[in-house]
Amino acid sequence: MTNIITYRDLDVWTAGMDLVERCYRSTSSFPSEELYGLTNQLRRAAISIPSNVAEGNCRRSTKAYTNHVSIALGSHGELETCVEVAFRLGYVDAAERAALIDLSDRVGQMLNGLFRSLKAKLAAQKRASSSESPASRPSPESRVPSPEPRSPEPRVPSQFPKRCGRSATT
Repeated sequence: MTNIITYRDLDVWTAGMDLVERCYRSTSSFPSEELYGLTNQLRRAAISIPSNVAEGNCRRSTKAYTNHVSIALGSHGELETCVEVAFRLGYVDAAERAALIDLSDRVGQMLNGLFRSLKAKLAAQKRASSSESPASRPSPESRVPSPEPRSPEPRVPSQFPKRCGRSATT
């Protein structure tokens, strides 16, 4: 297994970029009246896949990363629908449709694998945070509520009570 340093090292991102390139080439021959219709829709769906993988990977939480991969999965479904529409309208032939769907299927499998992996990581993080030893938690008697402000002014953020058991990364 290779070391993953950035999103550019992810096979799913690389395959997604290949899919974008293939979609751009395929849509270049679409009728001009489709420029702001199907051409734009298919291209945007394709671009959304590696873009969301990259953005999610650059986020600082597993939950955010999982959300972006979920968005990429939605864009994957949108792309395949656009390819089917293009085929039915005669904008791509059967061979090009098959090539696009094959590449899209490969990307979809990788996205699903990444999504499952991230969901498992989230579940493990949740189990780890909920299995803290009771000795490490403050007793209810030691928790002192924040004092109420004496004036009708709103409380400043530093006066809000902190939530217990919540991680900043989930």
